[in-house]
Amino acid sequence: MERTLSIVKPDGVKKNLIGEVIRRFEQKGLRIAGLRLINLSQTEAKKFYIVHKERPFYESLTSFMSEGPIVVMVLEGENAVAKVRETMGATNFKDAAPGTIRADFATDIERNVVHGSDSVKSADYEIPFFFSSLDLH
Repeated sequence: MERTLSIVKPDGVKKNLIGEVIRRFEQKGLRIAGLRLINLSQTEAKKFYIVHKERPFYESLTSFMSEGPIVVMVLEGENAVAKVRETMGATNFKDAAPGTIRADFATDIERNVVHGSDSVKSADYEIPFFFSSLDLH
């Protein structure tokens, strides 16, 4: 059993896609182990995305992620990281496979509706950023 983190980004929340995103993950056999609707400050977003600090998109990404509410969730299941990544589609929605969340709903590379841990190691960092062990079921 593997756990991973996914986020419905501010654009996805604004477009009322929370239920659709969850539905697609559940259809892949994933189970929600934790779920929260929160607002990130830009300082918190910068801490979360610290791995991208030297990248040219760091400031715009952290500004975007703090512009409105997000939904953070822990998903679990067999090969959860890979299933979430497959369901989301490529980061650049233009490269995402038809029927993926990003192909269906993203408007640009940053406003691509969802985030998902890219590895088990990333999930091990990202999950405790938002959830304590008491929050997970």
